[in-house]
Amino acid sequence: MRILLIASAYNSLTQRVHAELRDRGHDVHAEVTPRGDDVSAAVDRHAPDLIVAPMLRTVVPRAVWTARTCLIVHPGPVGDRGPSSLDWAVHEGADAWGVTVLQAEEEMDAGPVWATAGCPAPRVGKSDLYRNELADAALDAVLTAVDRFASGTYTPLGQGTLPSVPGARTRPPMRQGTRRVDWSADPTATVLRKLRAADSQPGVLDELLGREWFLHGGHAEPRLRGRPGDLLATRAGAVCRATVDGAVWLPELRARTGAGAPRACKLPAALALAGGAPTGLPAGLREVPAPVLPSAGDDGWSDIRYREEGAVGVLSFSFPGGAQSTDHCRRLLDAYRAACDRPTSVLVLGGARDFFSNGIHLGVIEAAPDPAAESWANINAMNDLVEAVLTTTDRLVVSAVGGNAAAGGVMLALAADEVWCRSGSVLNPHYRLMGLTGSEYWTYSLPRRVGAAMAERLTREALPVSARRARETGLVDRVVECAPARFTDEVTRLAERWSAAPGAQTRLAAKKAEHERREAVAPLAAVRERELGRMREIFFDPEAPYHALRRAFVRKETAPDGPRSTGARSAELADS
Repeated sequence: MRILLIASAYNSLTQRVHAELRDRGHDVHAEVTPRGDDVSAAVDRHAPDLIVAPMLRTVVPRAVWTARTCLIVHPGPVGDRGPSSLDWAVHEGADAWGVTVLQAEEEMDAGPVWATAGCPAPRVGKSDLYRNELADAALDAVLTAVDRFASGTYTPLGQGTLPSVPGARTRPPMRQGTRRVDWSADPTATVLRKLRAADSQPGVLDELLGREWFLHGGHAEPRLRGRPGDLLATRAGAVCRATVDGAVWLPELRARTGAGAPRACKLPAALALAGGAPTGLPAGLREVPAPVLPSAGDDGWSDIRYREEGAVGVLSFSFPGGAQSTDHCRRLLDAYRAACDRPTSVLVLGGARDFFSNGIHLGVIEAAPDPAAESWANINAMNDLVEAVLTTTDRLVVSAVGGNAAAGGVMLALAADEVWCRSGSVLNPHYRLMGLTGSEYWTYSLPRRVGAAMAERLTREALPVSARRARETGLVDRVVECAPARFTDEVTRLAERWSAAPGAQTRLAAKKAEHERREAVAPLAAVRERELGRMREIFFDPEAPYHALRRAFVRKETAPDGPRSTGARSAELADS
């Protein structure tokens, strides 16, 4: 069938639906349609058999839904209505949630149901839940609905005829008044629930050091204590703030800007306060450094963790939005080198749920005094990390991709001996849509895995790749079929089995020989010099499209070339 995807942003769910429907042989086009007239224009251009809206904030025009079937993916179970469905579920601590695929009609979220699916709701941030458990359920429901539509025999069911989930109801948009943290009264559990319900968008509006900020994300602190609301310490770019019964780490902040002013970037909290608070960070605010290789016994928050299971070391990391700043790259490189000093035979890189990596941190770059110089520092730090993985010859390395990955993050994964990804992962192995030629040794790693022709196609088409398709092309070696919450344990089990396999030592010897042969014929240093030479020209050219595209991406502005049709073009990974 000819299917048109319409979405307010080409976000992770839209990309996954796009990739999975293409895998099933449908002719799929996706368009970003922030307004109703954009929807009408897109339908006129493509004349689809079916319209699917994975994430749409605007109203579908009556002329569209009366002429063609339009399926809306609502992130809530049957009986739930309103634009803040998932926010309310996380805010109220729901243990289970669901997705409903319904037909667009006059009243929003009230049309007949084509398919529905349930999912667990673990205690994670809204965007993490959205990209993982909820996305799994949404894909199941969308595929079911599309098959039912294609059959031509299915009649969707009125919502009143279906059982509703207890508590599901029509609810208003969640406003900042509901999200507000009362630092003088809210216990840590309440603070974390509010932060998680707004972690990616819109954040929790608060005042700190004489300025208003949106707080993004939060993690419990087990030991530090202080007067409620006070800042207690910094760690790995985050700031620790006291609650009435403990404290929380705030990893990211975004400054509130006035009407008409450009939207501020989400930044590591300490960096944002140092540059954006009227007085900067308080004098004497102590840094509580995370161990280079934080282990299971270190119960304090860290965005990098390490543990061992027999001969297997697992180095996991979780950076907000999958973005790796210069500092993130350097700290992860230090941890990687320390992990390589441990007596293991297999090292798993990754293994956490949600994002693996999306490459360089465009927000930190945009906010830097000299974005070109910060771009250059960041890409070199990313290259140093990838090079360390590529040149590891004393053990086997597995990249365990539990969530999505894009651009340099994909190339980081490809540097390992094997790449294992969860079945719900989406990969974007390209740079073109940010106006970049790419680095991280991609001109070596990508063709080595998929061949020169497929490497050219992937980077030229710049479309998302499903886990299944990635396995078929050789981009990944194994697809792990499991729930998001099971991924860490599952890849650890598989790695332990791999380390004990009879051929492990033979493969390690072959790896060493291949490294020596490669360095003699085409040294990695030459690959790096060639790639970075082109990137340097782009970074330091003020007229290069990269600067305008980066600015539009991090500030949520319309790209310089306007809304994008992804039959030919797509966008980098975006948060929900």
